[in-house]
Formats: sequence, structure tokens, C-alpha cells
Amino acid sequence: MTVGITHSGKTTFAKALETEMPNSVVIDQDNHAELLHTYYQTLLPKQGHNTIKYSLTQTIVDYAVNETNCHLILCNSNRNRKGRLKLLEHYHNKGFTSILVNFDVPEHVLKERVAKSKRSTKILRTASTFEEVRTRQQNETNKGDVIAPIEGEAEHLFVIKNAVEVHSVIRKIIEIADN
Repeated sequence: MTVGITHSGKTTFAKALETEMPNSVVIDQDNHAELLHTYYQTLLPKQGHNTIKYSLTQTIVDYAVNETNCHLILCNSNRNRKGRLKLLEHYHNKGFTSILVNFDVPEHVLKERVAKSKRSTKILRTASTFEEVRTRQQNETNKGDVIAPIEGEAEHLFVIKNAVEVHSVIRKIIEIADN
């Protein structure tokens, strides 16, 4: 499970892990949001939680868990500790090994990535730009239940502070999966 704010490298990391780790699948709610925005705009809630996106994600995850033997790579922000712990417990009870990869990228790097981003803003419902999302997420950090993971939340915790660390973390996760 990835943890981090927008443009911290979660999707890039998840795709690289999926490529290098046999029999794995990335579950990324941004893909589900884009599908819904592209084909089912009228079904999207005007305000509040995007329950249709969550339902779509849950359907895909349930299928992957019940019908395949794939390693799941949950690629979302997962910044809410209560929600993260609930998800981790759910998968632990299903026999999964839990691994958290927290992206603790410096703010100046995030600002630069957002400024240069070519990502579609179609997936955004409550903001008009990724800069707006980044600022909101920065302001939420360490307030209430939006906090970085700590040792003990999962069986394994990795922290990535820069792109150089990505490959070694991928290697370590593959070793864990092989064991």
C-alpha cells in the first residue's frame, strides 16, 4: 500500500513494482475516477464522498482477492490512519502480508512536479488544479487522522524520500513476496 500526497511518486512506483514483480496488479483509484469522469459523468455525486468510485474499486479488489492469486498493489494516498489501519487489518485477516511504502518527498520537489505535471485534471472533483490538491494535502498533514505511517502499522514499512531509493525498495518487496 502506498502512502503520500499528490505527485509524490506513488503511481510511478506502483507501475514499476508491477512490472518487476510477477503476478501483481496495481489498484489505483485515479484510474477508476478517470473512467467514471470519462464515461459516467452523470453518476458522479455533486458533493460528498465519491461512493461510486469506492464501489468500483472495491469490486475490482474483491475480484482480484477472490478470483486470482495476484499480489495487490494498492496505489492511493492512504493518508488517513484510521482508514489505512482498517484496510491493513482487512487484508491481514485474508492472509496478505502488509507492506506500507510511505512517500516523504520534500515539499519543493512536490511543488516542482506539480508545476511540470501533464496529468489530466479530469479525475479531480473537489479542486480544479493539482496545486490546489497539493496545498490542501500539505495543510492536512499531521492534523487529526491524516498522519504518516509508523513502525508497527504493517508488517513492513519503507520510506521513500527521493527517486534514488525506489529501485532498492522494489527489490526488498520482491524478496518479501518471494519468501
